[in-house]
Amino acid sequence: DAVPEAGLAPLPGSPERATKNPHLTPEIVAAERKKWGLDKPLFPDQLVSYVTSTIQGDLGYSIKYRGQPVVEVVADAAGPTILLIGIGEGIAIVVGLWLGARSGWRRGGTIDRVGNALSLVFYSMPYFVIGMPLIIIFAAELGWFPTSGMSTPGGDKSFLDGLVDLGSHLVRPVTAVALGLIGAYSILMRSSIIETRSEDYVTTARAKGLPDARILRSHAFPNALLPMVTLIAINLGYVVAGAITAEVVFNWPGLGMLTVQALDARDYPLLQAIFLLIAVSVVFANFAADIVYGYLDPRVRA
Repeated sequence: DAVPEAGLAPLPGSPERATKNPHLTPEIVAAERKKWGLDKPLFPDQLVSYVTSTIQGDLGYSIKYRGQPVVEVVADAAGPTILLIGIGEGIAIVVGLWLGARSGWRRGGTIDRVGNALSLVFYSMPYFVIGMPLIIIFAAELGWFPTSGMSTPGGDKSFLDGLVDLGSHLVRPVTAVALGLIGAYSILMRSSIIETRSEDYVTTARAKGLPDARILRSHAFPNALLPMVTLIAINLGYVVAGAITAEVVFNWPGLGMLTVQALDARDYPLLQAIFLLIAVSVVFANFAADIVYGYLDPRVRA
């Protein structure tokens, strides 16, 4: 093994060792370390170089994908993840808010008991626990849907046939993601609605003789949305981290699957880009939540 100028042996996870080739000479190993800039000190050389390149939009080249620009690799995987998580989040938000609002408004009723019990079950189950029964029952046993992947390989398909094929592959992972998120949204929304039921403006609306449906829709629901905005923003920000288990179970070619592949290949430039994307997503999601707060609650703007 080559010894860097600092006199320390390279870490076992160094990129030049990812090939696991025992015939690499010390000269080749040293050339590989120089190629990736690992022969320079971590601070300030490597840090300054990384920050400068990132600002310029250059995130380096992927080790696993044979020198392909990291930006292109991440961009190719971002589409499937946005499609999967976007649809799953949309379904979870609509169903979770509706179920939580109905359960909290009619506390102790049938919808509350059944809905709250199911929400607690799904909230405690990770994506892979929800996904495995979907694969076993609906793909392996019944054969209604494909077992994995994003599309059926082979053959030229028309636009309509390709869309149908994509939809058949999308049903199970979207269901797993939506069920995993519905529980959290429903539980929090139920608690918020229960709190708003005792507020003065709800009591005043009832004293005016307004029907319950209108009180819930026009008075209780908008005020109960404030904590939901924070939870939705956090989930959207951590879209990559949350997609890892779901995409691995269903072999979905998105950012989650790309993260696992990059970890296995010790593709550090690719991992840095994915982690940077997660950080930026969290910041922008929280920034968007602050803007939405201002529309939902005028007191925030003041």
